Amino acid sequence: MDSVKTATFLEGSLCVHIFLFTILVSISLNVIAEKLPPTSQSVSLPSSGMFQPIEISPSVLPNYPYLGKVLPPMYPYFPKTYKPVLTGRCPFNFSSISNIMEKTASDCSVLLASFVGNVICCPQFASSLHIFQGHFSNNSDSLVLQNATTADDCFSDIVEVLASKGANGSIPQMCSYKPSNLTGGSCPVKDINTFEKTVNTSKLLEACSVIDPLKECCRSVCQPAIMEAAFQISSSQTMVDKSMNTGLSNHVDVLNDCKGVVYSWLSRKLPSDAADTSFRILSACKVNKVCPLDMKEPVEVIKACRNVTGPSPSCCSSLNSYIAGVQRQMLITNKQAIICASFLGSLLRKGGVLTDVYELCEVDLKDFSLQGCLLRSLPADVGYDNSSGFSFTCDLSDNIAAPWPSSSSMASFSLCAPGYNGWLFLDLLIIIVLVLFVVPLNDLL
Repeated sequence: MDSVKTATFLEGSLCVHIFLFTILVSISLNVIAEKLPPTSQSVSLPSSGMFQPIEISPSVLPNYPYLGKVLPPMYPYFPKTYKPVLTGRCPFNFSSISNIMEKTASDCSVLLASFVGNVICCPQFASSLHIFQGHFSNNSDSLVLQNATTADDCFSDIVEVLASKGANGSIPQMCSYKPSNLTGGSCPVKDINTFEKTVNTSKLLEACSVIDPLKECCRSVCQPAIMEAAFQISSSQTMVDKSMNTGLSNHVDVLNDCKGVVYSWLSRKLPSDAADTSFRILSACKVNKVCPLDMKEPVEVIKACRNVTGPSPSCCSSLNSYIAGVQRQMLITNKQAIICASFLGSLLRKGGVLTDVYELCEVDLKDFSLQGCLLRSLPADVGYDNSSGFSFTCDLSDNIAAPWPSSSSMASFSLCAPGYNGWLFLDLLIIIVLVLFVVPLNDLL
């Protein structure tokens, strides 16, 4: 699945849907959707290009006049913000990146984080860490936090500030980030002077200042520039590792740590909003490569659908029950839905289901996302105001048929048009260089 690449074109006009999330105090998530008159009923999925987002405005709930009383169940409960209790040991003024912190807190709200973590919350949280890292020592020559104690204190303060603004306090665990992400890890270059002597910074800045969201994921410009810079500053460490007889995994770890340093440098050079936009587009390229849903082996579906050639209530009942189970996990993007549908289809084909049961049972792409809302593939944020509550921009809200795979293999599956992919090529080139010239032969045997 990790090899799956992103981007396909969606042409034709789509119906506009208004999607509003209203979460009950304890356990339920309700969605109110309003469908506007379509401009066209025709929908197609050609073989090349990229989805066009559907812009919608949030639906407005009627005002509840009795503010002193408990809200009825249809109204969401919003946690009160509080003044954060900071460690006092992190030497940073968070008001300097207040706009980024507010945005991150909104995208990772305590009520929604678990449903939008993969697509909205975690990419925004990662971006805020990069921006904090770049701004932390803006007046010094360091690109990272220089010791673990400071990193621990500042990381704790970041989480506390976000929680005080209504964010989920378990974001670090949910998104797999820790204080050491702020220190540069094993990257050998952590100061700005050495960085700018080693890297072609003008090329890097030109590639990543303004990213074309319609091209970056398949015709990359910024991603190979970041990879090239990370490889350049990690090269001294790879030479040291060669003499120490270490393995390929260590080199990959160094390279990843150095990518974090590159992000930090970009954060110092770009305005916060511009950096955040760029980082979120890069995150979208990554998250749209794979299906984030946990799909267990569809044993019962295979048993019910293996020999069907026509309408089969038992097959469709089993398939719909399976999809309903995975749908409850989270909201996913339109591109992730295509990958998820293709992945499930490949599992079914491996089990001997050769008939297109998606067509047979009228399975749509939106069936794979919570409440039938497919999020846009490009970066989007949670919207919230006192009258509307939480709202999202949903794509592909109409009945777009789920694609049935042509084979049981996902190895050659790609959402990118055929052709050169600079980012993938550079990744492979770097791995080849590491294998041939850095990693000792006995590590490969």
